Amino acid sequence: MSLVWKLLRQHISVPQFMGFALANLFGMCIVLVGYQFYKDVIPVFTSEDSFMKTDYVILSKKIGMGNTLSGRSNAFNNSEIADLAAQPFAAKVGKFTSTEYKVDAHMSVSGTDVLNTELFFESIPDEFVKGSTADWSYTPGEKRVPIILPRTYLTMYNFGFARNRSLPKISEGLMGLIDLDIFIQGNGRREGFKGKVIGFSNRLSTILVPQAFMDWSNANFAPDAHSDATRLVMQLDNPADENVTKYLDRKGYEMENGQLEAEKTARFLQLMIMLVMMVGLIISALSFYILMLSIYLLVQKNAAKLENLLLMGYSPGSIARPYQMLTIGLNVAVLLIAWALLLPVRSYYMEIIEALFPNTDAGTIWPAVILGIGLCALVSLCNGMAIRHKIMSIWRRRD
Repeated sequence: MSLVWKLLRQHISVPQFMGFALANLFGMCIVLVGYQFYKDVIPVFTSEDSFMKTDYVILSKKIGMGNTLSGRSNAFNNSEIADLAAQPFAAKVGKFTSTEYKVDAHMSVSGTDVLNTELFFESIPDEFVKGSTADWSYTPGEKRVPIILPRTYLTMYNFGFARNRSLPKISEGLMGLIDLDIFIQGNGRREGFKGKVIGFSNRLSTILVPQAFMDWSNANFAPDAHSDATRLVMQLDNPADENVTKYLDRKGYEMENGQLEAEKTARFLQLMIMLVMMVGLIISALSFYILMLSIYLLVQKNAAKLENLLLMGYSPGSIARPYQMLTIGLNVAVLLIAWALLLPVRSYYMEIIEALFPNTDAGTIWPAVILGIGLCALVSLCNGMAIRHKIMSIWRRRD
Protein backbone atom coordinates (compact mmCIF):
# COMPACT_ATOMS: atom_id res chain seq x y z
CA MET A 1 0.00 0.00 0.00
CA SER A 2 2.95 2.37 0.62
CA LEU A 3 3.75 2.38 -3.11
CA VAL A 4 0.17 3.36 -3.91
CA TRP A 5 0.32 6.16 -1.35
CA LYS A 6 3.51 7.49 -2.98
CA LEU A 7 1.83 7.47 -6.39
CA LEU A 8 -1.24 9.15 -4.91
CA ARG A 9 0.73 12.00 -3.31
CA GLN A 10 2.54 12.81 -6.55
CA HIS A 11 -0.56 13.94 -8.44
CA ILE A 12 -2.93 15.27 -5.74
CA SER A 13 -4.54 18.56 -6.81
CA VAL A 14 -5.15 20.59 -3.66
CA PRO A 15 -7.51 23.13 -5.36
CA GLN A 16 -9.71 20.32 -6.70
CA PHE A 17 -10.03 18.66 -3.29
CA MET A 18 -10.61 22.03 -1.59
CA GLY A 19 -13.39 22.72 -4.09
CA PHE A 20 -14.99 19.40 -3.21
CA ALA A 21 -14.65 20.02 0.53
CA LEU A 22 -16.19 23.51 0.39
CA ALA A 23 -19.07 22.47 -1.87
CA ASN A 24 -19.76 19.39 0.22
CA LEU A 25 -19.57 21.44 3.43
CA PHE A 26 -22.02 23.99 2.07
CA GLY A 27 -24.49 21.33 0.99
CA MET A 28 -24.10 19.36 4.22
CA CYS A 29 -24.72 22.47 6.35
CA ILE A 30 -27.90 23.33 4.42
CA VAL A 31 -29.25 19.80 4.84
CA LEU A 32 -28.38 19.45 8.53
CA VAL A 33 -29.51 22.94 9.57
CA GLY A 34 -32.76 22.60 7.63
CA TYR A 35 -33.58 19.20 9.11
CA GLN A 36 -32.62 20.20 12.67
CA PHE A 37 -34.61 23.44 12.40
CA TYR A 38 -37.68 21.50 11.29
CA LYS A 39 -37.35 19.05 14.20
CA ASP A 40 -36.93 21.94 16.68
CA VAL A 41 -39.78 24.12 15.38
CA ILE A 42 -42.47 21.57 14.48
CA PRO A 43 -43.43 20.90 18.16
CA VAL A 44 -44.54 24.54 18.38
CA PHE A 45 -47.31 23.83 15.84
CA THR A 46 -48.21 20.25 16.74
CA SER A 47 -48.16 20.24 20.55
CA GLU A 48 -51.53 19.97 22.27
CA ASP A 49 -52.96 22.84 24.28
CA SER A 50 -52.68 22.46 28.06
CA PHE A 51 -56.30 23.40 28.73
CA MET A 52 -58.31 22.56 25.61
CA LYS A 53 -58.52 19.26 23.75
CA THR A 54 -57.86 19.15 20.03
CA ASP A 55 -61.48 18.21 19.27
CA TYR A 56 -62.76 21.42 20.92
CA VAL A 57 -63.58 24.27 18.53
CA ILE A 58 -64.69 27.83 19.20
CA LEU A 59 -67.54 29.24 17.12
CA SER A 60 -68.72 32.78 16.44
CA LYS A 61 -70.96 34.42 13.89
CA LYS A 62 -69.33 35.97 10.86
CA ILE A 63 -69.03 39.72 11.24
CA GLY A 64 -69.78 41.79 8.14
CA MET A 65 -71.63 44.78 6.77
CA GLY A 66 -74.64 42.56 6.16
CA ASN A 67 -75.08 42.03 9.90
CA THR A 68 -75.16 45.77 10.53
CA LEU A 69 -77.60 46.58 7.73
CA SER A 70 -79.97 43.75 8.52
CA GLY A 71 -79.85 44.33 12.25
CA ARG A 72 -78.75 40.74 12.80
CA SER A 73 -77.10 40.21 16.16
CA ASN A 74 -73.71 38.57 16.52
CA ALA A 75 -74.94 36.82 19.67
CA PHE A 76 -76.32 33.27 19.78
CA ASN A 77 -79.87 32.87 21.05
CA ASN A 78 -81.16 29.79 22.86
CA SER A 79 -82.79 28.27 19.77
CA GLU A 80 -79.56 28.53 17.76
CA ILE A 81 -77.58 26.91 20.57
CA ALA A 82 -80.16 24.12 20.88
CA ASP A 83 -80.09 23.52 17.12
CA LEU A 84 -76.29 23.29 17.16
CA ALA A 85 -76.28 20.91 20.13
CA ALA A 86 -78.78 18.66 18.28
CA GLN A 87 -76.44 18.12 15.33
CA PRO A 88 -74.95 14.58 15.09
CA PHE A 89 -71.36 15.89 14.95
CA ALA A 90 -71.70 17.92 18.19
CA ALA A 91 -70.81 15.93 21.31
CA LYS A 92 -71.48 18.90 23.61
CA VAL A 93 -71.85 22.66 23.35
CA GLY A 94 -71.07 25.37 25.91
CA LYS A 95 -71.39 29.15 26.04
CA PHE A 96 -68.77 31.81 26.67
CA THR A 97 -69.99 34.07 29.49
CA SER A 98 -68.60 37.60 29.71
CA THR A 99 -68.26 40.02 32.61
CA GLU A 100 -71.00 42.64 32.91
CA TYR A 101 -68.93 44.92 35.16
CA LYS A 102 -65.71 46.93 35.00
CA VAL A 103 -62.39 45.19 35.71
CA ASP A 104 -59.08 46.99 36.36
CA ALA A 105 -55.88 44.97 36.68
CA HIS A 106 -52.36 45.63 37.88
CA MET A 107 -49.71 43.09 36.90
CA SER A 108 -46.13 42.93 38.14
CA VAL A 109 -43.30 40.44 37.80
CA SER A 110 -40.73 40.11 40.59
CA GLY A 111 -41.90 43.45 41.99
CA THR A 112 -41.59 45.32 38.65
CA ASP A 113 -44.77 46.87 37.19
CA VAL A 114 -45.64 45.38 33.81
CA LEU A 115 -49.26 46.26 33.12
CA ASN A 116 -51.99 48.59 34.37
CA THR A 117 -55.10 48.34 32.26
CA GLU A 118 -58.82 47.68 32.05
CA LEU A 119 -59.63 44.05 31.24
CA PHE A 120 -62.59 41.80 30.75
CA PHE A 121 -63.01 38.16 31.71
CA GLU A 122 -64.80 35.27 30.05
CA SER A 123 -65.68 31.80 31.24
CA ILE A 124 -66.76 28.50 29.77
CA PRO A 125 -68.30 25.50 31.54
CA ASP A 126 -65.65 23.79 33.64
CA GLU A 127 -66.13 20.50 31.76
CA PHE A 128 -64.44 22.10 28.74
CA VAL A 129 -61.30 22.99 30.70
CA LYS A 130 -58.71 20.25 30.67
CA GLY A 131 -56.54 20.20 33.76
CA SER A 132 -56.58 19.83 37.52
CA THR A 133 -60.01 20.54 39.04
CA ALA A 134 -58.30 21.50 42.30
CA ASP A 135 -56.52 24.41 40.60
CA TRP A 136 -59.55 25.37 38.53
CA SER A 137 -62.05 25.92 41.32
CA TYR A 138 -63.58 28.91 43.06
CA THR A 139 -65.63 29.33 46.21
CA PRO A 140 -68.04 32.29 46.10
CA GLY A 141 -66.64 35.24 48.05
CA GLU A 142 -63.05 33.95 47.97
CA LYS A 143 -60.41 36.60 47.14
CA ARG A 144 -58.18 34.28 45.11
CA VAL A 145 -59.26 33.81 41.47
CA PRO A 146 -57.68 31.19 39.13
CA ILE A 147 -56.91 32.63 35.70
CA ILE A 148 -55.81 31.20 32.34
CA LEU A 149 -54.07 33.70 30.06
CA PRO A 150 -53.61 33.53 26.28
CA ARG A 151 -50.09 32.40 25.43
CA THR A 152 -49.70 35.54 23.31
CA TYR A 153 -49.48 37.51 26.57
CA LEU A 154 -46.54 35.37 27.65
CA THR A 155 -44.88 35.81 24.27
CA MET A 156 -45.23 39.58 24.37
CA TYR A 157 -43.82 39.73 27.88
CA ASN A 158 -40.81 37.47 27.21
CA PHE A 159 -39.98 39.01 23.85
CA GLY A 160 -40.76 42.60 24.79
CA PHE A 161 -40.80 43.57 28.46
CA ALA A 162 -38.35 40.96 29.71
CA ARG A 163 -35.75 41.57 27.03
CA ASN A 164 -35.90 45.37 27.13
CA ARG A 165 -36.08 45.75 30.91
CA SER A 166 -33.78 42.89 31.98
CA LEU A 167 -36.66 41.08 33.68
CA PRO A 168 -36.73 37.29 34.17
CA LYS A 169 -38.36 35.28 31.40
CA ILE A 170 -41.44 33.35 32.43
CA SER A 171 -42.43 29.80 31.63
CA GLU A 172 -45.27 27.75 33.08
CA GLY A 173 -42.87 26.55 35.75
CA LEU A 174 -42.29 30.15 36.89
CA MET A 175 -45.89 31.39 36.97
CA GLY A 176 -45.47 32.22 40.65
CA LEU A 177 -43.44 35.28 39.60
CA ILE A 178 -46.61 36.88 38.21
CA ASP A 179 -48.41 39.09 40.72
CA LEU A 180 -51.89 40.04 39.47
CA ASP A 181 -54.16 42.41 41.42
CA ILE A 182 -57.76 42.65 40.20
CA PHE A 183 -60.22 45.40 41.07
CA ILE A 184 -63.90 44.88 40.24
CA GLN A 185 -66.35 47.77 40.20
CA GLY A 186 -70.12 47.60 39.70
CA ASN A 187 -73.51 47.90 41.42
CA GLY A 188 -72.08 50.66 43.62
CA ARG A 189 -69.32 48.39 44.97
CA ARG A 190 -65.59 48.04 44.45
CA GLU A 191 -63.58 45.05 45.64
CA GLY A 192 -60.06 43.77 45.18
CA PHE A 193 -59.06 40.21 44.30
CA LYS A 194 -55.82 38.33 43.78
CA GLY A 195 -55.44 36.63 40.42
CA LYS A 196 -53.54 33.35 40.34
CA VAL A 197 -52.29 32.48 36.86
CA ILE A 198 -52.44 28.69 36.56
CA GLY A 199 -51.37 28.44 32.93
CA PHE A 200 -51.37 29.71 29.37
CA SER A 201 -53.45 28.53 26.42
CA ASN A 202 -52.50 28.44 22.74
CA ARG A 203 -56.07 28.35 21.52
CA LEU A 204 -57.86 30.79 23.80
CA SER A 205 -57.72 34.47 22.87
CA THR A 206 -59.36 35.63 26.09
CA ILE A 207 -58.68 35.80 29.83
CA LEU A 208 -60.50 32.82 31.29
CA VAL A 209 -61.86 32.52 34.83
CA PRO A 210 -63.86 29.67 36.43
CA GLN A 211 -67.57 29.57 35.69
CA ALA A 212 -68.34 29.72 39.43
CA PHE A 213 -66.51 33.02 39.78
CA MET A 214 -68.19 34.46 36.69
CA ASP A 215 -71.68 33.55 37.93
CA TRP A 216 -71.03 34.89 41.43
CA SER A 217 -69.36 38.14 40.33
CA ASN A 218 -72.00 38.97 37.70
CA ALA A 219 -74.76 38.34 40.25
CA ASN A 220 -73.09 40.64 42.81
CA PHE A 221 -71.59 43.40 40.66
CA ALA A 222 -74.08 43.50 37.74
CA PRO A 223 -77.30 41.79 38.86
CA ASP A 224 -79.51 43.55 36.33
CA ALA A 225 -77.28 43.11 33.26
CA HIS A 226 -77.39 40.15 30.92
CA SER A 227 -75.79 39.58 27.53
CA ASP A 228 -76.23 36.67 25.16
CA ALA A 229 -73.16 34.64 24.28
CA THR A 230 -71.28 35.81 21.20
CA ARG A 231 -69.05 32.73 21.16
CA LEU A 232 -69.60 29.03 21.74
CA VAL A 233 -67.27 26.13 22.48
CA MET A 234 -68.15 22.77 20.91
CA GLN A 235 -66.70 19.29 21.20
CA LEU A 236 -66.74 17.40 17.91
CA ASP A 237 -67.37 13.68 17.63
CA ASN A 238 -65.31 13.59 14.43
CA PRO A 239 -63.30 16.73 13.53
CA ALA A 240 -62.87 15.42 9.96
CA ASP A 241 -66.64 15.21 9.35
CA GLU A 242 -67.42 17.30 6.25
CA ASN A 243 -70.91 18.01 7.58
CA VAL A 244 -69.36 20.35 10.16
CA THR A 245 -68.13 22.89 7.60
CA LYS A 246 -71.34 22.55 5.56
CA TYR A 247 -73.48 23.34 8.60
CA LEU A 248 -71.30 26.27 9.68
CA ASP A 249 -71.34 27.80 6.18
CA ARG A 250 -75.10 27.44 5.94
CA LYS A 251 -75.63 29.11 9.30
CA GLY A 252 -73.04 31.85 8.78
CA TYR A 253 -70.84 30.66 11.63
CA GLU A 254 -67.05 30.60 11.62
CA MET A 255 -64.59 28.46 13.47
CA GLU A 256 -61.94 30.18 15.56
CA ASN A 257 -59.74 27.13 15.64
CA GLY A 258 -56.05 27.90 15.95
CA GLN A 259 -55.26 24.20 15.71
CA LEU A 260 -56.34 24.11 12.06
CA GLU A 261 -54.19 27.13 11.28
CA ALA A 262 -51.27 25.52 13.10
CA GLU A 263 -51.61 22.39 10.98
CA LYS A 264 -51.58 24.48 7.79
CA THR A 265 -48.49 26.33 9.00
CA ALA A 266 -46.79 23.04 9.87
CA ARG A 267 -47.47 21.68 6.36
CA PHE A 268 -46.15 24.86 4.76
CA LEU A 269 -43.06 24.75 6.96
CA GLN A 270 -42.49 21.12 6.02
CA LEU A 271 -42.70 21.99 2.32
CA MET A 272 -40.25 24.89 2.67
CA ILE A 273 -37.75 22.78 4.63
CA MET A 274 -37.99 20.02 2.01
CA LEU A 275 -37.20 22.54 -0.74
CA VAL A 276 -34.22 23.89 1.19
CA MET A 277 -32.93 20.39 1.88
CA MET A 278 -33.32 19.51 -1.80
CA VAL A 279 -31.05 22.44 -2.67
CA GLY A 280 -28.52 21.17 -0.13
CA LEU A 281 -28.68 17.65 -1.54
CA ILE A 282 -28.16 18.95 -5.09
CA ILE A 283 -25.08 20.88 -3.93
CA SER A 284 -23.80 17.75 -2.16
CA ALA A 285 -24.38 15.70 -5.34
CA LEU A 286 -22.36 18.23 -7.36
CA SER A 287 -19.55 18.08 -4.80
CA PHE A 288 -19.65 14.28 -5.07
CA TYR A 289 -19.19 14.67 -8.82
CA ILE A 290 -16.20 17.02 -8.26
CA LEU A 291 -14.57 14.52 -5.90
CA MET A 292 -15.08 11.59 -8.23
CA LEU A 293 -13.72 13.59 -11.15
CA SER A 294 -10.59 14.39 -9.11
CA ILE A 295 -10.13 10.74 -8.10
CA TYR A 296 -10.63 9.56 -11.68
CA LEU A 297 -7.99 12.02 -12.86
CA LEU A 298 -5.58 10.73 -10.20
CA VAL A 299 -6.21 7.14 -11.22
CA GLN A 300 -5.89 8.01 -14.92
CA LYS A 301 -2.53 9.73 -14.39
CA ASN A 302 -1.27 6.66 -12.53
CA ALA A 303 -2.99 4.11 -14.76
CA ALA A 304 0.20 2.62 -16.19
CA LYS A 305 1.89 2.36 -12.79
CA LEU A 306 -1.20 0.91 -11.16
CA GLU A 307 -1.40 -1.68 -13.92
CA ASN A 308 2.18 -2.67 -13.15
CA LEU A 309 1.30 -3.05 -9.47
CA LEU A 310 -1.56 -5.35 -10.44
CA LEU A 311 0.85 -7.41 -12.54
CA MET A 312 3.19 -7.61 -9.55
CA GLY A 313 0.41 -9.29 -7.52
CA TYR A 314 -1.34 -6.41 -5.76
CA SER A 315 -5.08 -7.02 -5.49
CA PRO A 316 -7.59 -4.44 -6.82
CA GLY A 317 -8.82 -3.95 -3.26
CA SER A 318 -5.40 -3.08 -1.85
CA ILE A 319 -4.82 -0.56 -4.66
CA ALA A 320 -8.28 1.01 -4.29
CA ARG A 321 -8.01 1.28 -0.49
CA PRO A 322 -5.75 4.41 -0.30
CA TYR A 323 -8.10 6.29 -2.62
CA GLN A 324 -11.08 5.12 -0.58
CA MET A 325 -9.42 6.18 2.68
CA LEU A 326 -8.75 9.61 1.21
CA THR A 327 -12.43 10.14 0.32
CA ILE A 328 -13.61 8.82 3.71
CA GLY A 329 -11.22 11.18 5.49
CA LEU A 330 -12.49 14.14 3.48
CA ASN A 331 -16.12 13.21 4.09
CA VAL A 332 -15.61 12.78 7.85
CA ALA A 333 -13.75 16.11 8.07
CA VAL A 334 -16.61 17.85 6.25
CA LEU A 335 -19.16 16.24 8.59
CA LEU A 336 -17.29 17.32 11.74
CA ILE A 337 -17.00 20.92 10.50
CA ALA A 338 -20.72 20.93 9.56
CA TRP A 339 -21.63 19.78 13.08
CA ALA A 340 -19.39 22.47 14.57
CA LEU A 341 -21.11 25.15 12.48
CA LEU A 342 -24.57 23.79 13.31
CA LEU A 343 -24.15 24.32 17.06
CA PRO A 344 -23.94 28.17 17.07
CA VAL A 345 -26.67 28.43 14.40
CA ARG A 346 -29.02 26.25 16.45
CA SER A 347 -28.16 28.11 19.64
CA TYR A 348 -29.12 31.38 17.95
CA TYR A 349 -32.54 30.34 16.66
CA MET A 350 -33.38 28.28 19.77
CA GLU A 351 -32.93 31.40 21.89
CA ILE A 352 -35.60 33.12 19.80
CA ILE A 353 -37.94 30.10 19.85
CA GLU A 354 -37.64 29.70 23.63
CA ALA A 355 -38.37 33.41 24.12
CA LEU A 356 -41.50 33.18 21.97
CA PHE A 357 -42.62 29.77 23.25
CA PRO A 358 -41.09 29.19 26.71
CA ASN A 359 -42.70 25.78 27.20
CA THR A 360 -41.42 24.33 23.96
CA ASP A 361 -39.24 21.27 24.46
CA ALA A 362 -35.64 22.25 23.69
CA GLY A 363 -35.06 18.86 22.03
CA THR A 364 -31.63 17.54 21.14
CA ILE A 365 -29.16 17.76 18.30
CA TRP A 366 -29.39 14.01 17.69
CA PRO A 367 -31.58 14.35 14.56
CA ALA A 368 -28.79 16.25 12.77
CA VAL A 369 -26.12 13.89 14.16
CA ILE A 370 -27.91 10.79 12.88
CA LEU A 371 -28.73 12.37 9.50
CA GLY A 372 -25.13 13.55 9.10
CA ILE A 373 -23.73 10.09 9.85
CA GLY A 374 -26.17 8.56 7.38
CA LEU A 375 -25.26 11.00 4.59
CA CYS A 376 -21.53 10.63 5.26
CA ALA A 377 -21.80 6.84 5.20
CA LEU A 378 -23.88 6.90 1.99
CA VAL A 379 -21.51 9.27 0.15
CA SER A 380 -18.44 7.35 1.34
CA LEU A 381 -19.97 4.06 0.21
CA CYS A 382 -20.75 5.50 -3.23
CA ASN A 383 -17.21 6.92 -3.45
CA GLY A 384 -15.72 3.57 -2.50
CA MET A 385 -17.78 1.63 -5.02
CA ALA A 386 -16.95 4.08 -7.83
CA ILE A 387 -13.21 3.94 -7.04
CA ARG A 388 -13.22 0.15 -6.91
CA HIS A 389 -15.08 0.05 -10.22
CA LYS A 390 -12.39 2.25 -11.81
CA ILE A 391 -9.55 0.08 -10.45
CA MET A 392 -11.35 -3.06 -11.62
CA SER A 393 -11.57 -1.61 -15.13
CA ILE A 394 -7.77 -1.22 -15.13
CA TRP A 395 -7.35 -4.76 -13.77
CA ARG A 396 -9.60 -6.20 -16.48
CA ARG A 397 -7.78 -4.19 -19.14
CA ARG A 398 -4.46 -5.88 -18.32
CA ASP A 399 -5.93 -9.15 -19.52
